[in-house]
Amino acid sequence: MLPTLIVIVACIAAFASVVALSLPLMARDRLASRLRAVAARRQELSAAQRAALQGGRRKVQPQRRLALMRAVVDRLKLQDLLEAKDLKAKLAQAGWRGQAAPLTFIFSRVALPVVLLAVGLVYATTVFGDLPVMNRALILIGAMVVGGYLPQIMLTNAIQKRQFAVARAFPDALDLMVICVDAGLSVESALGRVVEEMGENAPILAEEFALTSAELAFLGDRRHAWENLADRTGLPQVKSLSTTLLQSEKYGTPVSQALKVLAQENRESRMATAEKKAASLSAKLTVPMIVFFLPVLFMVIAGPAVIQVSGIMK
Repeated sequence: MLPTLIVIVACIAAFASVVALSLPLMARDRLASRLRAVAARRQELSAAQRAALQGGRRKVQPQRRLALMRAVVDRLKLQDLLEAKDLKAKLAQAGWRGQAAPLTFIFSRVALPVVLLAVGLVYATTVFGDLPVMNRALILIGAMVVGGYLPQIMLTNAIQKRQFAVARAFPDALDLMVICVDAGLSVESALGRVVEEMGENAPILAEEFALTSAELAFLGDRRHAWENLADRTGLPQVKSLSTTLLQSEKYGTPVSQALKVLAQENRESRMATAEKKAASLSAKLTVPMIVFFLPVLFMVIAGPAVIQVSGIMK
């Protein structure tokens, strides 16, 4: 059992070393990729508008890889999952907005358990060949379970990271919008200014605002653009911004005053969240102090006495 444990630990350490060394080499310019995504969205909206005016639709030739995934999904009769609105909303919140994103996600949930099962079978017959049959069967079952849940875990993780980045930069973006609107800029121009100023520090929020600006320019109904912004982020504060701007446009209320009220509410909410975290800090530190500090303190205090008693008894 000990040699097997040593092999497992060595494999994990080797894999972590390879990942740590390859991540800097695989790093890309995230801002440039997001700007390309915004440009692609603009072109897509523009092409959709031209196709609607011409009464036709653009035909896209599927790539070979997408055709293969489509064939697998069709064979397994999973077409209903591709059309699920909940799945598309979650993929958009994670930043996976491509037309092939639902197909890729469904295919990964089907193919990844099979791939990990094959890898586990190879390891079970070679590296872990000395283990009992029951243990090797558990390894195979664990590989399939991990493959089934891994895409969903990655999706949830991507959504949480993206929402945290947007929520962290949103108050600053809202204050900047208030300044731009007070200076006489329109809402579209204010969004463009926010994208320019916050593109480096908050690329995710800048990307969302850039997409909204593109949709405001190309979509016929402005309501869809603001609703899409709220759906893509999934955050209550962004939903409040969309609702506020829609109501301002519908009822003719001053946009500047509405944004000021919303910015004040966000600052108060941010302060309340900070106070809540500060109040819960003492309770969160109780367990670490008991587990890590008290044993060391007891050893320092009682250690000399224990040494002296043991010396006397000898």
